[in-house]
Amino acid sequence: MNISQLVHRTALAHGERPAIFLGAREVCTYRTLEDRVARLAGFLRDACGVQVGDRVAIFAANCTQYLEALHAIHWAGAVSVPVNYKLHGKEFAYVMENSGARLAFASPELGVAAREAGIDAATLIEFGGEAWQAAVSRGEPLAMQDRSPDDVASLFYTSGTTGRPKGVMQTHGNLLAATMAYFTDVDDVQVDDAMVYAAPMSHGAGLYNYAHMLRGARHVIPVSGGFDPAELVELAASVGRLSLFAAPTMVHRLVDHVQRARADVSGFKTIVYGGGPMYVEDLRRALDAMGQKFVQIYGQGECPMTITALSREQIADVHHARWAQRIASVGKAHACVEVRVVDGSGSDVPVDALGEVVVRGTPVMAGYWANEAATQGTLRGGWLHTGDVGSLDADGFLTLRDRSKDVIISGGSNIYPREVEEVLLLHPRVSEVAVIGQRDADWGEVVIAFLVSTDGTELASHELDALCLDHIARFKRPKAYRWLQALPKNSYGKVLKTELRTLLEG
Repeated sequence: MNISQLVHRTALAHGERPAIFLGAREVCTYRTLEDRVARLAGFLRDACGVQVGDRVAIFAANCTQYLEALHAIHWAGAVSVPVNYKLHGKEFAYVMENSGARLAFASPELGVAAREAGIDAATLIEFGGEAWQAAVSRGEPLAMQDRSPDDVASLFYTSGTTGRPKGVMQTHGNLLAATMAYFTDVDDVQVDDAMVYAAPMSHGAGLYNYAHMLRGARHVIPVSGGFDPAELVELAASVGRLSLFAAPTMVHRLVDHVQRARADVSGFKTIVYGGGPMYVEDLRRALDAMGQKFVQIYGQGECPMTITALSREQIADVHHARWAQRIASVGKAHACVEVRVVDGSGSDVPVDALGEVVVRGTPVMAGYWANEAATQGTLRGGWLHTGDVGSLDADGFLTLRDRSKDVIISGGSNIYPREVEEVLLLHPRVSEVAVIGQRDADWGEVVIAFLVSTDGTELASHELDALCLDHIARFKRPKAYRWLQALPKNSYGKVLKTELRTLLEG
């Protein structure tokens, strides 16, 4: 089944329902949305030559055209490649090359960056441009292309410890399973609900569009295009029954605003948080300020949004004897997956013992695009090996204890030390570098780089900043540079990042 069947299903039964909003202003109904999606899909086929299975990227910040482009790609039987709009143009160029994308949709301001990075202008379709307007208004509608559950629907690029992005192959079946899991384990969407996209639609927030499409709910794009606490409070009041996905740092900022402004929060329905640790005291404060509106999820691109969930009922059950421990966990396995914690040989560890978190079930990816070695290393014995270290208690609640992949989660975005380290090592006077995360009240974590110079002298920070900004996204740039005579290492020559963290705390 083509995942865009969800759009057709709702348009057929309830075409008059409002579908997409820009702020509080209605942009289109479901009938209009389906028409524009079908015409845009026809344009992809007839004018651009896109065939079933071809890859088409989306390089754009949150906007009303995003959902039209996403579903048109699927409608045409092609594979969507959602790209983080914060990426450097050179990083976007790598994704285009690795995926073999035939063309890309881009918002106008990012289209400029893409062309500057060497992307052929002929392969870019800008939202709102002449080609776009002609396609959605006068294009010949295409019949929805048939897809099987095992066909790839999307390539989600996620970096690994090597620093090279890998394309996670998410199938139509994966996305449909994740959609159904939203209803069983996160929230039961109603027709008068509204999903607001305050976090990037290229990531987890965008995956929640499918559940809301299926139920004919509303999709709200903030006028700001992103996360603004005051704007969200206003939208909750004017649109009502607002749901959103947010990183814990976003929840922290929203709660700060609500408390300062003494804002009315009755218009919020559900706040799903994930993508990083939510500290217990922060959750207590959020519950005090906003009530029982919170659900936690834990997932990866390889098992999108669907490894575990901590329900609003479990979060709100303050009288449970183990409530404090449970809200420090990431909840229990989604209904469509099995979760285990295993040792190095793949055997289950005892209750409350540490091990690697593994998962299997219908949402688990088909593998990594054009990377069989990485696929074999991650999908072993029918289980997805997450690389995360955790423990399961006697009631099945999973607590994450550490991340074996030294990922830094800043503002809900993953930053992998290796890719930052490789850029810094491009400087001829940098001989060694190690990047770690430091806890930060606003961002969750920030990037700190420890460096050793070739001649024992320090480089100016602005020189290293310029190097980073020329190769990677701004949000990955270190917030501080620390110079050492030598990096701490063990007898095998491995850098001891635990000692570097101790230096930061000292």
